[in-house]
Amino acid sequence: MKAGIVGLPNVGKSTLFNCLSNAKAQSANFPFCTIEPNVGVVNVPDSRIAKLEELVKPERVQMATVDIVDIAGLVRGASKGEGLGNQFLANIRETDAIIHVIRCFDNDNIVHVDTTVDPVRDKETIDIELQLKDFETLEKRLERVKKTARTGNKEAQKELDVLLKVKEGLEAAISVRAIDFTEKEREEYIKPLQFITDKPTLYVCNVDEDAAVDGNAYVDALKEAVKDENAEIIMLAVGMEADITELESYEERQMFLEDMGLQEPGSSVLIRAAYKLLNQQTYFTAGVKEVRAWTINIGDSAPQAAGVIHTDFEKGFIRAEVIAYDDFVKFGSEAKVKEAGKMRVEGKEYIVKDGDVMHFRFNV
Repeated sequence: MKAGIVGLPNVGKSTLFNCLSNAKAQSANFPFCTIEPNVGVVNVPDSRIAKLEELVKPERVQMATVDIVDIAGLVRGASKGEGLGNQFLANIRETDAIIHVIRCFDNDNIVHVDTTVDPVRDKETIDIELQLKDFETLEKRLERVKKTARTGNKEAQKELDVLLKVKEGLEAAISVRAIDFTEKEREEYIKPLQFITDKPTLYVCNVDEDAAVDGNAYVDALKEAVKDENAEIIMLAVGMEADITELESYEERQMFLEDMGLQEPGSSVLIRAAYKLLNQQTYFTAGVKEVRAWTINIGDSAPQAAGVIHTDFEKGFIRAEVIAYDDFVKFGSEAKVKEAGKMRVEGKEYIVKDGDVMHFRFNV
């Protein structure tokens, strides 16, 4: 699962990506690796794993990760191949969610591609290019469905109604994710077409230092513009994040954050938001060999969670032994949790909860 960082040129995308790539930025021990020139595997900050490490004292610790992709700046006309448009659109189609960075600060030394700072206009520039690309996808599908619907095919007629609704929305500059469909319509007719503007989206307002805590008028304007979208907004002072990465020790970085009135780097907030945006959550395994955070989709069953460790675990699943994270911390060890009768045995139907500490019993 990948989240792609998008935006106009010079809005702070690559600076943000570089902040994420600097291990010092998020915690005392926060590794990152680049698997391609513009793809980074970033650990998801989670205070729970530090607590489990403290209690279990394992030989090693493995955190959950999320893939972040730095995508080239988009310009007006990209849908027709302007700039790096074709490459951009191919890259963004391969991601599962969009992190849209928007400039929300004034600085005469940093040139804006459209000369003035206007977050709402900038958002719309990107939206329009993506919507135009989606329109191409829609028209190809519409052509085929119309032919089938004319033969009296009931299923094609249902799909046609949904696609015409998409057409109406895109023509009104409304992204697919903001168009109202039933869950069944989305699952059957929208998802298979992989519309770019249907991808879950997080807007990152790149603000200056003074607006890092409370925002500014630019942020307020953008919030108003996206209020009807199914999207989240966070604020991040990307320049300040870059300064934090320059500090040598974890203690220095914490002092800097306290002076700014922040509890943690904004990049940590962003990574967790991206993880959530991708519909992902964490369960833990905790033993003396390893404490590990495992990534699963929200709503996954116990056998599906077991399959993340090894496919044999899912195939031969018998049961899961489950401890709620809060109970593990409260009693301090697996043995004491068992003594207190707080370990549960769950079967194939169990839906895993975020933070569950689990052991799987299986037979292949």
